[in-house]
Amino acid sequence: MKKSDFKILSNKKIADKTYEMKLFCSGEHGISNGGQFVNIKLDGFFLRRPISVCDWTDSNITIIYKTVGAGTEKMSKMEAGQMLDILTPLGNGFNIEDENTGEKPVLIGGGAGVPPMYGLCRLLISKGVKPSVILGFNSQKDSFYIEEFKAMGADVYVTSADGSIGTEGFVTDALKTIEYTYFFACGPEAMLKAIDYTADKKTDGQLSFEERMGCGFGACMGCSCETKYGSKRICKEGPVLKRGEIIW
Repeated sequence: MKKSDFKILSNKKIADKTYEMKLFCSGEHGISNGGQFVNIKLDGFFLRRPISVCDWTDSNITIIYKTVGAGTEKMSKMEAGQMLDILTPLGNGFNIEDENTGEKPVLIGGGAGVPPMYGLCRLLISKGVKPSVILGFNSQKDSFYIEEFKAMGADVYVTSADGSIGTEGFVTDALKTIEYTYFFACGPEAMLKAIDYTADKKTDGQLSFEERMGCGFGACMGCSCETKYGSKRICKEGPVLKRGEIIW
């Protein structure tokens, strides 16, 4: 973990209450895997804001965040050229070297769980694996990055709770209609639980959990969860956990 100063390159609204921020770091930020996150310090707030990484290059990172409170609301007003104090790289990320991944993995993202799927999708495609991608939103006004996933060459399936875009229903409805050898998922716990119950029991997978964090690097124990192998910290041993270890 390291603390670095990042310059905001752009910060724009891409969906209802959803913003894309591109950042530049003059040093090494250490992000190398989909599912990792950063922790952002904001003036006037005691706790940092943990935000998942959408994409990255050697010097740049892209994050996508939703305005859900005063902190993220302040972030949405920030402009190009401003600086942010950010801790990176945090979290374990997805393991794409799992021998059970196979030739047809499916990536499942719901709402704020969509961004980490983008960087993961790029990594898989760079290794010659073409994944299917299921994106779940509440409605069309909440949707984003659909065309970006398609542009990478992924087979994209979109669902919405109100039917205003894609298939009416949830990501599990789309999951029932496609063939896959493995799954990677990120989203609210209720969605992850539904995926675990819906996915073929013979199929392995990884799930990235969203959790309120105090420190973001394992010191405060505030985001611990119980697994078959004991207590694990979502910020440190997670946010990605294997399907078979989770106790719902």
